Amino acid sequence: MAGLDLLYGRQATREALRAGRRRVYRLFLAAGVQSGGAIAEIVQLAREAGVPVKEIERQNMDKMVGAANHHGVIAEAAPYPYCSLDDLGEAIKGKSGPALVLVLDYLQDPQNLGTLIRTADALAVDGIVIPTHRASGITPAAVSASAGAAEHARIATVTNLVRAMRELQGHGLWMVGLEKVEGAPLHTDVDLSGPLGLVVGGEGQGMSRLVRESCDHVMQLPMLGRVNSLNAAVAGSIALYEIWRQRAGKRG
Repeated sequence: MAGLDLLYGRQATREALRAGRRRVYRLFLAAGVQSGGAIAEIVQLAREAGVPVKEIERQNMDKMVGAANHHGVIAEAAPYPYCSLDDLGEAIKGKSGPALVLVLDYLQDPQNLGTLIRTADALAVDGIVIPTHRASGITPAAVSASAGAAEHARIATVTNLVRAMRELQGHGLWMVGLEKVEGAPLHTDVDLSGPLGLVVGGEGQGMSRLVRESCDHVMQLPMLGRVNSLNAAVAGSIALYEIWRQRAGKRG
């Protein structure tokens, strides 16, 4: 069926079924795959949702998703259910504690995107904002890299990231950019306990000029080695955990 996603892997498929946010039309299992453990759970979830389950030869599954490692499981699903920025704003307004939104400036590697979504899920980030164009969307590769966490995340796509940042600032969030900039304080020296939008730049070029200028603050991670940069997903994850650390200290 045209316009559908082929989710692959046990984690991505299981979480899509568990979340129930998008329709799964068919579940394919590799002939002879072990029927216990995760497979049994996936089949049970599919049956509860009325999803047909079909066994096919592994080589046919390989053709369906190319070089992707499907681990004997593929789900044919509706496109990813993005939320609107208004939906995200409503969720922020209804939150009792300080809100936290992850803003990604033209991240193009689905592996990096998925890793950040997985970290955001682990830390109960309220939402994620990504650009509609010139950036990785929530593709099956990104869902797989997130270990299925993307299926539970509140993710909005926007055509203008700067405008979206201003709207989030209107909801009381401070925009804090993460980038190595001369004179910027270290992430451990910035008060990150209040309502925040953490802005992480794309691979290589970092934040665009207008996005950087729209931040209320810019902070950086310490760089002591010879390679003067960190992977975007690693850097963003470190910053997210520092936010969690500071907030946990305030709660304690």
